[in-house]
Amino acid sequence: MASGVSDAFRHCMDELRAGDRERYLSVLFAPAERRPALAALYAYNLELARVRDRVSEPMPGEIRLQWWQEVVSGEREGEGRQHPVAALLLDAVDACGLSRPALANMAEARIFDLYDDPMPDRTALEGYLGETVSALFQMSAQILDPSAAAGAADAAGHAGVAYGIAGLMGHAPLHRARNQVYVPGDVLAAAGTDAAAWLAGEDRDAMARVTTILVSLVHEHLSRAETGLGGLPASLKPAFLPLAVVKPLAARLEKAGAAHAREPVTLSPLRLHWLYLRRVLAGAGG
Repeated sequence: MASGVSDAFRHCMDELRAGDRERYLSVLFAPAERRPALAALYAYNLELARVRDRVSEPMPGEIRLQWWQEVVSGEREGEGRQHPVAALLLDAVDACGLSRPALANMAEARIFDLYDDPMPDRTALEGYLGETVSALFQMSAQILDPSAAAGAADAAGHAGVAYGIAGLMGHAPLHRARNQVYVPGDVLAAAGTDAAAWLAGEDRDAMARVTTILVSLVHEHLSRAETGLGGLPASLKPAFLPLAVVKPLAARLEKAGAAHAREPVTLSPLRLHWLYLRRVLAGAGG
């Protein structure tokens, strides 16, 4: 590995170890020759996810996301080569045939994070997760085995929704503190509440019903993702290692009920390691 690539890879891994432990572990369990590209892709996702936390108002965030869109689309490739994450990601685009439009769409979808508009309905949520989380699963498959990745599209779609909803639920207290509502409006309505009441957090029975509905959606999409993975070659399985956390996290969310909206629901680093190792040994992740 050339010195510049090695430094960029180390930077990406440091960022992932600190900010996205699950994807960090995914890189470690991947074949060595695929790790730099995966680390770059996951570090790019982390950069996008952090934009809201790094700006005090939406406009600077939009500017940052626009910069990333222009880097991955090739308009600012020269500038991107000076950024360790962007440089390694652009190498992955060239080496693995990653879709530039899909990468740009990941950044564009994150504009939603900058504002406090409520998620209108389930279709909108699945679209948001499709362009962010599902795309990440699909491009991971592309890195691992370009010739077989197309067959993973359906599994990636469902994996992204299952993993994404579970993750959003786990971080619901943070979102509520920022007046963000990722719970779809039609789900809130089905639970007998609305966005304003969700933020107020006073109707615990309705919040518990929201939890039940969302956990059901997680299980529905997880089941369909796992079914789709059954026919895929082993070369693609490491792309879906993060699914190891979905069922245990959903169980904790279900147990927490309405409380998941007040206290974060997470898994310990030790539990993460064990879940990943168990999935690998079972043949579902590598």
